[in-house]
Amino acid sequence: MILTLLFTTFVTVFLAEMGDKTQLTTITLSSTTNKPLAVFIGSSLALILATLLGVLAGGSIANLVPAFILKLLSGIVFLIIGIKLVAESKKEFTCDS
Repeated sequence: MILTLLFTTFVTVFLAEMGDKTQLTTITLSSTTNKPLAVFIGSSLALILATLLGVLAGGSIANLVPAFILKLLSGIVFLIIGIKLVAESKKEFTCDS
């Protein structure tokens, strides 16, 4: 039960972090400083702290707002973001043509 949650969380966060600006910044810092261990430790600690803040905030919000409302709101937000991205890409596509 807890292993399933652990695995799901790991895969979700790992895939979300691949190719994002944090990874690109880490690559840049590592290649320009020649100190990959220091960059690894610094970026790992930063990710751990950011994740801790997210978990604490999520736990606090979950105590105040029912889960189904949080799921509904997050779904609506993702839909809005998706619609905006599709609209922007469509606008860019028509301008380029």
